[in-house]
Formats: sequence, C-alpha cells, structure tokens
Amino acid sequence: MDLDQPTVPLTGDVRMPLLGFGTWQATGNAGYDAVLAALDAGYRHIDTATMYGNEKEVGRAIAESGLRREDLFITTKLPPDRVGRERQTIEASLAALDTDHVDLWLIHWPPSSPGDSIPVWREMLAARDANLARAVGVSNYSISQIDELIQATEETPAVNQIRWSPSLYDRQVHAAHRDRGVVLEGYSPFKTSDLSDPVLVRIAQAHDVSPAQVVLRWHIDHEIVVIPKSVTPERIRVNADVFRFALTAEEMRDIDALGSA
Repeated sequence: MDLDQPTVPLTGDVRMPLLGFGTWQATGNAGYDAVLAALDAGYRHIDTATMYGNEKEVGRAIAESGLRREDLFITTKLPPDRVGRERQTIEASLAALDTDHVDLWLIHWPPSSPGDSIPVWREMLAARDANLARAVGVSNYSISQIDELIQATEETPAVNQIRWSPSLYDRQVHAAHRDRGVVLEGYSPFKTSDLSDPVLVRIAQAHDVSPAQVVLRWHIDHEIVVIPKSVTPERIRVNADVFRFALTAEEMRDIDALGSA
C-alpha cells in the first residue's frame, strides 16, 4: 500500500486509506471515466457494491490505470437479498472486478429478516478465511446489530459504513465503534452537510480551501474513513487534495458542535 496517505489499521494486518472514492450512481462509461480520473488524482481506495451495477467498469478502470493491485484498496458489498448465495455473489464480484480478492467485503444493509444476520455474517467470515476478502464488515448497522454479530461469533466487523457528516456527528456513536474496534466509515459526506454553514466557510477561508475539503479533512482528522463521490474530474481532483492542511483542535471542536446544533 502506498503509505503517503493516512491509513487506519483493520483486523488482520490490513491498512485502509482514510480517503476513498465512492462510486454509487457512477455507471457505464461515466463510472469507468470517474474511477480512472480518481486513480489519476491519487485515490488508492475505491468503494463499489454489487447493487451499484458498476463492478465491471471499476475493474476495467483499475486494470487500465497501470497501478499495482497491492497498492489499491477495493471494497464491494453484498446485497441483503443474497442471503444463502453469499459465495456466488463474492465470486461474481471478483470476476467483474478482475481480481482474486477484495480488501473489504461488507454486508450492504442488515437482512430484512433479523434471523438471517448471523448466518450471513458467518458466510462473510468464511469468504475472508478463504482469502476472497482480506477483511469483512457491515454497512448501515446499528451498534446493537453489531453487538449481536460479535456475541454470536466472537468476530468483530472490521468496518461499519454509515451516513456521516458534521451535521450527523454523534460523539457516542463514534466512541461506541472505537470501543469495539470497529472502524467507522462515512458515506454521503456532502449530501447531509450545509456547505454554506458559517463555521465551515470560516475554517475553509482560514486554510484557503473549500468547505467541502474541510468536511473531508474533518473525517480524516477523526480517523473516520470518508468516501466522497463525483463524476466531475475537477471535483474529483479537489476532493483528493486534502493532505496539505490539518484542522486545529479548536476547529475540530467547532465542526463537531454542528452535530448537536
């Protein structure tokens, strides 16, 4: 892994870049072009999902980027309606992505039948043990749902990917993940942010960056993985350019406070 970007350790000697590139709604040639632009801009962590219908385009962009597989971190996700077909699903994902393993495989949403959650989790663990995924985790899970998996299997999800942004900041939720050794990964960082908020604007001006860059840096300084998405090459580049500045402790507190506003 290219270590000039900050990473967070996952279970099993895996390091996950704190900045990733989200590909939801980036399909067809637009998806291929976006991933290629992201890799060109310096992203080394690409987030996709079976449900997104773009794994083939993601795989093609990765192949044509010329980057070494070991320098990339690839996440995909299992749709909850694939209960009982977990192995076929990961094998189809690997074929589409043209790789023999993903770095992280997530349960995209808790299965609609609560009784399915633990069997699905056992299948995720089996795929990890078969080296099809280096780490496994969940997405859109509550803390109590995570605890249920841990209690049943004594295996902790490496990651929980949930909606997250300054306005959704919840210190207790953040601490609960940390206490369990689960890495918090945030999606939709901008959709739930008011980028014209005076606090974000003031801090952005202080660092000569955009409010969107401040939101991304806030995640990174909290060691929360963040996966902004865009299909606009210029925006993709700007979103990747968040390593030239850091937020002060006071600025972090001011942004945290937006969550309780």
